[in-house]
Amino acid sequence: MKLFLKSFVYAAEGIKHCILKERNFMVHCCLAVVVIIAGFAFKIHATEWMIVCINIGIVLGFEMLNTALERLCNLLHPQHHPFVKIIKDVAAGAVLVVAIIALICGCIIFLPKIF
Repeated sequence: MKLFLKSFVYAAEGIKHCILKERNFMVHCCLAVVVIIAGFAFKIHATEWMIVCINIGIVLGFEMLNTALERLCNLLHPQHHPFVKIIKDVAAGAVLVVAIIALICGCIIFLPKIF
């Protein structure tokens, strides 16, 4: 049980690192706060809240995985290498894909309420 609880401490340390040290993660967090405020302002429905929350979680999670993968690549191969570049570019591309899908979902939810 103690090891299980310790795993939450390690996870919190990872989240804290991303909040304090990773610029892109902070950008996504700030945008998430804006979307949450907009959700309250426009009184979105429960289903829309679920979509917003799932998208926020997916984008932040992908950003954290991208950070971890970049750090691992830098540790294993500090010099420039074309395969490492591909790995990093693909991971960054994955974040971009989920962020674009989140943006599209946000537009579907919020644009009708704005106009």
